[in-house]
Amino acid sequence: MSDYGMRHELPAYLREWQEKIENRARKYGLDFFPQVFEILSFDEMNEVAAYGGFPTRYPHWRWGMEYERLKKTGEYGLSRIYEMVINNNPSVAYLLEGNSLVDQKLVMAHVCGHNDFFKNNFTFKITDQDRRAPESAEDMVVSRKDRVPTRKWIDTFANHAARVRRHMERHGVSPVEEFIDVCLALDNLIDPPGRMLEGRPKVEEPEEPDAIEVPKLKAKSYMDSFINPQEYVDAQRKKLEEEAAKARRFPESPQRDVLKFLIAHAPLERWERDVLEVIREEAYYFWPQAQTKIMNEGWASYWHSRIMTEFALDGNELIDYADRNASVLSSGGGKSINPYKLGVELYRSIEERWDKGQFGKEWEDCDSMEERRHWDRRLGLGRKKVFEVRALHNDVTFIDEFLTPEFCIEHKMFTYAWSNRNDRFEIDTREFRAIKDKLLFKLTNFGQPFIYIEDGNYENRGELFLRHDHQGVDLDLEKARETLRCLFRVWKRPAALATTVDGRATTLRYDGKEHTTRPSPK
Repeated sequence: MSDYGMRHELPAYLREWQEKIENRARKYGLDFFPQVFEILSFDEMNEVAAYGGFPTRYPHWRWGMEYERLKKTGEYGLSRIYEMVINNNPSVAYLLEGNSLVDQKLVMAHVCGHNDFFKNNFTFKITDQDRRAPESAEDMVVSRKDRVPTRKWIDTFANHAARVRRHMERHGVSPVEEFIDVCLALDNLIDPPGRMLEGRPKVEEPEEPDAIEVPKLKAKSYMDSFINPQEYVDAQRKKLEEEAAKARRFPESPQRDVLKFLIAHAPLERWERDVLEVIREEAYYFWPQAQTKIMNEGWASYWHSRIMTEFALDGNELIDYADRNASVLSSGGGKSINPYKLGVELYRSIEERWDKGQFGKEWEDCDSMEERRHWDRRLGLGRKKVFEVRALHNDVTFIDEFLTPEFCIEHKMFTYAWSNRNDRFEIDTREFRAIKDKLLFKLTNFGQPFIYIEDGNYENRGELFLRHDHQGVDLDLEKARETLRCLFRVWKRPAALATTVDGRATTLRYDGKEHTTRPSPK
């Protein structure tokens, strides 16, 4: 796939439209990296999509599997890839060869929204490759005009591929590929908030405790050096220090970035450590996209709608555009959340509310439904507010802060559950709090458990001990056991995980031969 990179240039008429759309986007206030568009054929688009949007990735069997899936779903009309864009500087986006002009213009406008979001949303700052310690809270959330971030991720992923290929040449394809499988099973055990704060000044640690006092035999001062020789005292002090070191927890506090801990302390071969570093680095690259799927797609849809309807559409393209836009923003048959639809409608709701002044204490204290329905203070703050939201929120805070009962009623939102009585999924409730709680639960940590390393020398046996932060939902025990098996492969010693199963504190353990389950000590 690397042969395709940076070769498929746009024809002149599309370059003209790119310039027009980008100029219009800048007039609206969008601020994005330079953009490079390439045209790919159907097969090439599926290849790039199978690689996660990159022209080159490390060798692995799953890329071929994903390519076959994308190709078949495309050929059977079950899905279609309209666009792909890479969080890179300059940003690289792909257009599908054979698309109509209205499709290409829509994609270009959509990409401008994505690119602006990549550059300015705070969660994507962990993908800055020249990241430095934040000097203030503003440095963490506000795009700095005096410093354009370095994001050469296409080059970085190509370098990762070269490193892995070199290991395969030296150690064989199967051993390296099998170890990549293990690493991929653990690639969600990272700490995105901690990554953002890397390099911050450390909190001053308490003073070191007094030196260990070695018990001595009682003796008069002139006999002390004979009764308690210095060699004996030094040997006893060393012994006590070693015992204290063994008793000290390792790490000293729970650590969420399990991969970082394993890279630093697991007994890995050099090539294994390098592969694990590659997987961890790429996991951090993709994590902000998982944290902001609703906001990112909603922002891009918001701006492609404005750019197309207010500027880029010709009259004879209106029906085709409406058809494409409706397919993007459809509600998915009612059972699933469409991030494009939910995101764009929430941005529009925010813009309307801040234009009309439907926020603040006066609005919250108003009990008259009739007054609230006609409330309009003509503040005109909507555009400023949506840009602020775009910069300062992720999906969890976006939903928590701006999803309202009125929005849920207007968009007919509900939760659903399986009915044993009727043997089908049915609407469970339309109650606002239940809808919001279910959305937030699904979005928090992308629906994945919080796992922390507590001890790398559990019970002084060199075993790995982890703890699951139970938040009301039990782990999938089959997946938990498979994770422990992968941890054993990396740590090369037994691994244990404390969790809660059916309301009881339980420890799962794998020793390389069998899985065991026992009650956790109180």
